[in-house]
Amino acid sequence: MSANHPPIAEIAAKLKSERQKTGLSIAEVARRANIAKSTLSLLENGSGNPSIETLWAICVVLDIPFSRLLQEPKQVTKVVRYGEGMTVVSQGENYQATLLAACPPNVSRDIYQVEARPGQPHISAAHNIGVVEHVLITRGKARLGPIGEEYELKQGDYMVYAADQPHIFEALEEETSAMLVSEYH
Repeated sequence: MSANHPPIAEIAAKLKSERQKTGLSIAEVARRANIAKSTLSLLENGSGNPSIETLWAICVVLDIPFSRLLQEPKQVTKVVRYGEGMTVVSQGENYQATLLAACPPNVSRDIYQVEARPGQPHISAAHNIGVVEHVLITRGKARLGPIGEEYELKQGDYMVYAADQPHIFEALEEETSAMLVSEYH
């Protein structure tokens, strides 16, 4: 798996700005996101290496799309070559998501390329209310969907599910990849 990590300074500035827009303190956002206050403080100061799980938890509290931390939405022609997009890695490092397209103004979707290896399944906490995920397996095989309602998909299979509840993505073959579209309502 490749990793073109987003600049932490940009994430830090966006986190702080979005938190301040809500009027919530660092302590309150950390409490609601179930992370340490010191972790959020370090992130807002440009330190640390946040995982997908930590950033998603903060985004849910702030009620913002995950992509807002990685890229400003713009309407332009854009090509993202394999391995060049902004990538965030899970805590277990066997799952990563690369932002391909942030949601432009007045549109409610983000597009990611996901790469995963067999091992520990990637469990996502519930996203914001109304978020729906569309997943197309582009290579390999995976088990995914809401916890308790998982399905095994192989290359070419598609699934849509409510992502405002805990859900799973588990690679069942090496070099499994998928196209994931997060739809915000």
